[in-house]
Amino acid sequence: MNIVKKKTSLLNFGLSELSIIYPLLAFIAILLFNLVFTEGFFHIEIKNGHLFGSLIDIFNRGAPVILITIGMTLVYATGGVDLSVGAIIAISGALAAQMIRPDYVKGILEYGDQTSLIMVLLVPLALSIILGLWNGFLVAYIGVQPIIATLILMTVGRGIAQLITHGQIIVFEHQPFQFIGSGFFLGLPFPVIMVILLFALTWALTRKTTLGLFIEASGANPLASRYMGIPVRVITTLTYGFSGFCAGLAGLIITADIKAADANNAGIFMELDAIAAVIIGGTINGGRFSMAGAIIGALIIQSLTTTIITRGVPPQVVLVFKAVIIIMVALIQSKKLRDQLSLILHSGDRPS
Repeated sequence: MNIVKKKTSLLNFGLSELSIIYPLLAFIAILLFNLVFTEGFFHIEIKNGHLFGSLIDIFNRGAPVILITIGMTLVYATGGVDLSVGAIIAISGALAAQMIRPDYVKGILEYGDQTSLIMVLLVPLALSIILGLWNGFLVAYIGVQPIIATLILMTVGRGIAQLITHGQIIVFEHQPFQFIGSGFFLGLPFPVIMVILLFALTWALTRKTTLGLFIEASGANPLASRYMGIPVRVITTLTYGFSGFCAGLAGLIITADIKAADANNAGIFMELDAIAAVIIGGTINGGRFSMAGAIIGALIIQSLTTTIITRGVPPQVVLVFKAVIIIMVALIQSKKLRDQLSLILHSGDRPS
């Protein structure tokens, strides 16, 4: 009997919604695969004081997905979902690129690069937050289902981005702004620094204050939370606003990196990557959430993409691998499957 209990506890250990063991093992497995089959994958070199290598590239290229995953995790924790992050990415990048154009607002660049950079950052981010708050308003106050409310902006937002760019790909040159997407700070790519700062701030706010408890309570039982005095509607609206901010920041990074705004393709399918990362990280339903698990989920997705590309496999196959990973993790986290496996182990230890 003790043996059965030990096996059952080992089976269930780390399979809770907050566990990051299995996502971490999956990430390690991908890295070990590259260690064996991809030559020079772990090679990191320093050029002009900057770190370069495949591992650095995974964190750098995965920065936009990680950013929107941070926001998506809190939205998921409230029991919602945000399908509009890809459209907000396109809107943010399109607006920033248009503001950089000298003919957009006469005199906006006359005050020097520093002032123009502030404008280029603040205006798109402010609009992104407003769009996120609009999603939250529809969900929390109007009662629209999250998937419907954010689907509206997902569809309309892409059109708004195309209207901003007039259906054209806007190419620009602006060194201060380009630093956000391709610059280096303390030897690391600047997008990685931004991810670290935002993650640290979000973790501190949600784990060192009551805000995280309010978010979890709002997602677990909104009615009971309202009776307890928790402003559920405000919390829900703010999480969507924060998700919009994360998406806007990701849009700025993408636009600054490629030095162009493509409203048709910017952020396409990235909402699915963020949802997949959150699910892989263990946050499946409203209530308790794992921010660290979601980050590992985003790294799994990016490492899969990098691995497939470096192995010469067509990029289209990435979607298949993502689907397989999500199915595997969902099965592992399924309570019914765990119970069935426990019964199998239990029956195997019964005396014949």
